[in-house]
Amino acid sequence: MRTAATSESAVTVLVGAVLLYLGAEALVRGASSLSVGLGMRAAVAGVTVVAFATTAPELVIGVLSGLDYGTTLGLGAIVGSNVANIGLVLGLSALVRPLDVAAETLRKHVPFMAVAALLLVGLGLDGTLDRADGVTFLVVLAAFTFVLLSTAGGDDAVDADEIAADGGTERGGSASGGVLARGRLGTEVAVYGRRVRPADVAFVLVGLALLLVGAQRLIEGGRTTLYYLGATDRFVGLTVLAFGTSLPELAASLVSAVRGEAEFSVGNVVGSNIYNVLAVLGVLAIITPVTVPASTGSFDFPMLVAFTLGVVAIMARGAEVSRVDGAVLVGGYCCFFYLLL
Repeated sequence: MRTAATSESAVTVLVGAVLLYLGAEALVRGASSLSVGLGMRAAVAGVTVVAFATTAPELVIGVLSGLDYGTTLGLGAIVGSNVANIGLVLGLSALVRPLDVAAETLRKHVPFMAVAALLLVGLGLDGTLDRADGVTFLVVLAAFTFVLLSTAGGDDAVDADEIAADGGTERGGSASGGVLARGRLGTEVAVYGRRVRPADVAFVLVGLALLLVGAQRLIEGGRTTLYYLGATDRFVGLTVLAFGTSLPELAASLVSAVRGEAEFSVGNVVGSNIYNVLAVLGVLAIITPVTVPASTGSFDFPMLVAFTLGVVAIMARGAEVSRVDGAVLVGGYCCFFYLLL
């Protein structure tokens, strides 16, 4: 009986992970095309629109956990997801192809990733993330967004060179004076003409729906499966949920690495880690106070800081994440996972 229930829960986990992946892919596709259609530069779109879109699973799970399942689950999923983004996603991407780190990313975006991690640890030392802490996260997020938009080039729409760098090809002029181009995901948009296709909006809506259902299945199946094995909410969040919610980042970054789009791979991870803390935990802490277990403060937080500052040091050393660096990051993540067992 117990074996049958465990098997059913494992299937539920698999279904939830698949739905999360499909939902994130649809959301990323729609959000990417919309950002290009609105004239947003590719580099900025990668660290903002696409990074936030791939963070949607964490946001859904964080909010659901706060409302129905317990905040410890959501906190574990965020911390585990950020560690997985650095150790697993960025590490595997670098093993596929060494990743150059753009000067703008290193100067403007990476510091916010470090600040977000340190802010989380600092505010969580008292054992609780309350509504005031949530407001603090959102204020810092607003500052990050302001910095991005103020240096995004304003009306400098995506040009042919940026489209080519993003995996696309120019297609010629449009009736509205825009440039029709086939973007990275194969969607035809009018860059200068600010054309937005209804199909892109549909992708976003379908993606959100799949994320909601997938998150529910993943939470329920993951909790049931590991609870049979005696696992805690913290362990479930740091493992099953963290890996499941990192699937969109993993898929997007690996594809980008294969295509030689290093800026997108790095920007996706950096932006996702920023939004995970500032947006997801900010919203969750405002909904309900988040309890920080002693084990999180003594192990999870130090590991998050170590991975974050470690990858910042790697990027700052030579503005590159080499294959050797990638192997170190993946090895570090394997050690992290082993220590959790």
